[in-house]
Amino acid sequence: MDQLSKERLTIRVDEVDSTNLMLKKIAREEHPEEGSVVIAGYQTGGRGQMGTSWFSSKGENLLFSLLIYPKNVEANGQFIISRIASLAVKNTLDQFVSDIRIKWPNDIYWKDKKIGGMLIENDIQGKQIENSVIGIGININQQIFPPDLPNPVSLKQITGSEQDMEYIFNIFMREFFMLYREFEHGGTNSIEDEYMLDLYRINDYYWFEDKNGKFKAIIENVLPTGHLVLKTLENEVRRRYSFKEVTFIDE
Repeated sequence: MDQLSKERLTIRVDEVDSTNLMLKKIAREEHPEEGSVVIAGYQTGGRGQMGTSWFSSKGENLLFSLLIYPKNVEANGQFIISRIASLAVKNTLDQFVSDIRIKWPNDIYWKDKKIGGMLIENDIQGKQIENSVIGIGININQQIFPPDLPNPVSLKQITGSEQDMEYIFNIFMREFFMLYREFEHGGTNSIEDEYMLDLYRINDYYWFEDKNGKFKAIIENVLPTGHLVLKTLENEVRRRYSFKEVTFIDE
């Protein structure tokens, strides 16, 4: 954190359509310093991966977007940013509760319930990333969720205590930039290894479903492109999936 420019922006708004959209507009028009953030009390159009929506009650959860300018990250290797952000959220929540895992690609789970998610949007110039806007949503103090959400949980529900969102945000920023500086100094392999160790449903066979039906498999790898590699139990065939091409099945 001490390496961040004092000129970086911290913008706080009560309500916005999307912190990502707001920060992307600012990045295009003003090119603010790395580490600039937009923090919102409420999003009217919160988004998740691949066009999904993100619901959050007003003022009860941590909703923000962070801007970075990663150097020498090619478009086909952009998943390293997702690994760093996921690990930063996990490492933050680890300071409050146990059993936090990363569900591929970058949902954050407590046991079998979702406590956080993210949407990372990269601007590409040529073959490399020019900037990355990392949108994070973490359920902090919300206790009542819409019934159509399958498995949400908040930190308050887990701990039984109201949490200080500013304190948690500051922990995240420290954890993120520790990992980001490690990456900048050549620590990609250790970050990839840590991500694999912290994956949800790692090291055993579980049920999955793709367009051809249900099957039991073990997570074998997550490639630099972000593709998930599964090895089936039945015939040990390796299958590679992009986001949304395969689903984790509850047992």
